[in-house]
Amino acid sequence: MSSASLATALLAAARVIAAVTGGRALDDALAAAALDGVTRAAAQDLAYGALRRCGRDDFFLARLIDKPLREPVVRGLLLAALYRLTERPEDAHTTVDQAVTAAAGIGRGKYKALVNGVLRNFLRQREALTAAAEGDEAAHWQHPHWWLKKLRAAYPACWQDIVAAGNGRPPMTLRVNARRVTTTDYCAELAQAGISGRALDASAIRLDKPVPVDRLPGFALGLVSVQDRGAQQAAPLLDARAGMRVLDACAAPGGKTAHLLELADLDLTALDADAGRAARIGENLSRLGLAADVKVVDCRHLAEWWDDRPFERILADVPCSASGVVRRHPDIKWLRRDNDIAGFARTQAEILDALWRALAPGGKMLYATCSLFPAENGEQVAAFVAAHGDARRLPTHGDSNEWQLTPDADHDGFYYALLERR
Repeated sequence: MSSASLATALLAAARVIAAVTGGRALDDALAAAALDGVTRAAAQDLAYGALRRCGRDDFFLARLIDKPLREPVVRGLLLAALYRLTERPEDAHTTVDQAVTAAAGIGRGKYKALVNGVLRNFLRQREALTAAAEGDEAAHWQHPHWWLKKLRAAYPACWQDIVAAGNGRPPMTLRVNARRVTTTDYCAELAQAGISGRALDASAIRLDKPVPVDRLPGFALGLVSVQDRGAQQAAPLLDARAGMRVLDACAAPGGKTAHLLELADLDLTALDADAGRAARIGENLSRLGLAADVKVVDCRHLAEWWDDRPFERILADVPCSASGVVRRHPDIKWLRRDNDIAGFARTQAEILDALWRALAPGGKMLYATCSLFPAENGEQVAAFVAAHGDARRLPTHGDSNEWQLTPDADHDGFYYALLERR
């Protein structure tokens, strides 16, 4: 990347980070930036990296700046530059120079001296600042205090590993279309295309390095999809068989919907309350040559969409904190608040109560989240079963009647519980 394009990428990343600070989701902020080519890739890397470690870099800024920063884009620029100084220490001079150039595009250039001074002071004081950060929990672990408290309580033996995984880069994992190709054959196609990876199981292939989807052999033809291995567990767990009437109640963007249809010929209805996200369900199914009845509706409002014919299988992949996928969405750590969890739990309970009425006797419902917090997972399911005498828990992983995956090198964090209606 040239110096000029680095300055452009730093400024673009700064504006994206500022939008996230204002409450916008990172993916939405990047899309709204309307960047192209190399600039988009570089700005995305800077924004994601800065948000992963902003707990530490905000700690540094508090010690490098006497007065609070009132311009969010300047803070975003400093966070992006600090991230690059950490990742590319050998390129420190260029990073500082281009950050100052980028600052010329903010407030008619009045922040150039500030940016220059802060970054140069950081380089001079880096060792002392780093040592001080080790004594601050949020700075050291790069997660909010309340988040760490919940993880320590729920996972006393491995919370550090969970946090470390959340601060890392996510793997790129593929799901082969079982109707079209096997993992063995597709691994061979990847190798022929110069892409290295390994099969994790009968459907999942983890790439050694992420690649653009247009480099994946047969992607446009529906041979393969991008989906985390943890998310790939949902469809097999639901045990949907050919001819069954199946509901995917919170379906966007359609990865689990498609996986269900790849495994069996189903009469499948897919719902989502967000019209934009629901459109992606149809796009993904079309690429894979699959079909479902897609409706834009809140699944809790049965009268608006249900025809009173019960479903034999229901996937309830409910809205949640997404605490298990923060390495893919690092903005979540800083947008969420402790009291948000109770709000998600209320919505989840409402969804479970509504969908249970649409489940046939003898039918199965899979409750799924990408959360690590018990209030959204085991506690939620236990409360539901206690309130519904016709609900029976089934094994999901070995002899256990729930399955909590914590993030590691092969998958993100997910929770599954399978319920049968007596």
